[in-house]
Amino acid sequence: MKKIPPSNLIEMLNLTAAMYPNQVALYCLDKKLTYAELASTSDRLAHGLQNLGLAEASRLGIFLSNSIEFIIAYFAIIKAGFTVVPINNMFKQPEAEFIIQDAQIPAVITCLNFLNVIAPLKSKEGYLKHLILIDGVTEDSLNFYEIIERTKAGLKPARVNKESVASILYTSGTTGQPKGAMLTHNNFLSNSVACITAIKARKSDNFICLLPMFHSFAWTVCVLMPLYIGASITIVDSLRPFRKIIRNVIKKKVSVFVGIPSIFHILAQMHIPAVFTARILKMIDPLRVCISGAAALPSEVLERFEAKFKVPLLEGYGLTEASPVVSLNPMRGARKPGSVGLVIKGVEVKIVAQDAISLPAGEIGELLVRGENVMQGYFKNAQATRETLKEGWLYTGDLSKMDQDCYIYIVDRKKEMINVRGLNVYPAEIEKLLLKHPKIKEAAVIGTKDRFKGEVPKAFIVIKEGEVLSRQEIIAYLRSSLAMFKIPKFIEFREGLPKTATGKVAKRQLA
Repeated sequence: MKKIPPSNLIEMLNLTAAMYPNQVALYCLDKKLTYAELASTSDRLAHGLQNLGLAEASRLGIFLSNSIEFIIAYFAIIKAGFTVVPINNMFKQPEAEFIIQDAQIPAVITCLNFLNVIAPLKSKEGYLKHLILIDGVTEDSLNFYEIIERTKAGLKPARVNKESVASILYTSGTTGQPKGAMLTHNNFLSNSVACITAIKARKSDNFICLLPMFHSFAWTVCVLMPLYIGASITIVDSLRPFRKIIRNVIKKKVSVFVGIPSIFHILAQMHIPAVFTARILKMIDPLRVCISGAAALPSEVLERFEAKFKVPLLEGYGLTEASPVVSLNPMRGARKPGSVGLVIKGVEVKIVAQDAISLPAGEIGELLVRGENVMQGYFKNAQATRETLKEGWLYTGDLSKMDQDCYIYIVDRKKEMINVRGLNVYPAEIEKLLLKHPKIKEAAVIGTKDRFKGEVPKAFIVIKEGEVLSRQEIIAYLRSSLAMFKIPKFIEFREGLPKTATGKVAKRQLA
């Protein structure tokens, strides 16, 4: 039976479930779920969500680690006619609160481990009215599986078309306030289909999902792609201990491994005694392709990894606003170290100067992207949308160049964003918090290179006259409000910060 191209993500899952009802869709620890079970379970949860009496087109949050429940919740939310807002599960309460208030979220699906972050927000004056726990129940919450068990038939079909917003993914903003990228059903579908073509994905594949599902890279490449073709997904809820990942690759016969540079660095450095090399290679024999994204992949890591494991490692490039994949080194043909490859099918790019005039091969300018994968805009932020989307082109803020063969190279960023293991960190958010400290007179944050994380934040601090402040005190202060990946790894105390002629901090001098 040939699959009819779906017009939205709901149709996508239902069509795959109809074609391969008994195929295992999801593996996680000792649990597994078939396509038929995923479709029916998400139907029942969707009906239960509709029974909560929420306003039409509400935005519902998911605050979870990687899990089967995350995927059930996502499809239940869109089947119920709502929009999904995944929230970074590393966020602290102020970070989560901003998203819940900005997106006007009335219900969040979460778990007991994260209740200390989310529960206090329910008691505040605001939008949050319902907490749904996947692993327990409290006086002020509902239980995920109880809703599913007590809800049977009666789901009212959602009025969804390909341009309906499926998800709002918040990315850090240059002013310190995150912006919600509105991604439609068609954005995700077009990007998934193009990626399937690029890596020649097939039903027999098993994708490992160890990157966080709240991130667009993991969601499109590790979840939507396999669900579109009826492949399997092996879900890993944490990168620690690392041997758990290796066990899953071997035990579940993973064939597509998607990671970030730091993961491939660890694997490339891993010592394997010569006597065990042949045995290891045989155990991972189903592994046919690895994909690296979210940050730059060092050439030496690429070379060492491929030499050790005899599997192609393809570097790609993308951004949340493009759903997210833009380019990938090809499976067959030239793979150029240092390049993020060629644009995927259905996507256009160009390199432009400041006047938006296209530049010839080899010259550096801003990378622009156009295609069905480009977001609808930023939620409730018309100004940021106008600045980023112009005449159908997405202005990425990445300085790039293209060679004669159309391979793309990311050179630098126009924006101040710091890329920590593929997670965006904006200095302004950290600086704003530092300047609220009663002992700090001036503060500036920049990104500095890190061997394992790509980049990490570094803070420059000027203490008020007569005050004493330690690095440990600053870290403790920031930890109460910021996710750990945003905490500066380095702190340097100075008597003053260099300034430009207009009085702004001269960050290029600090760098």
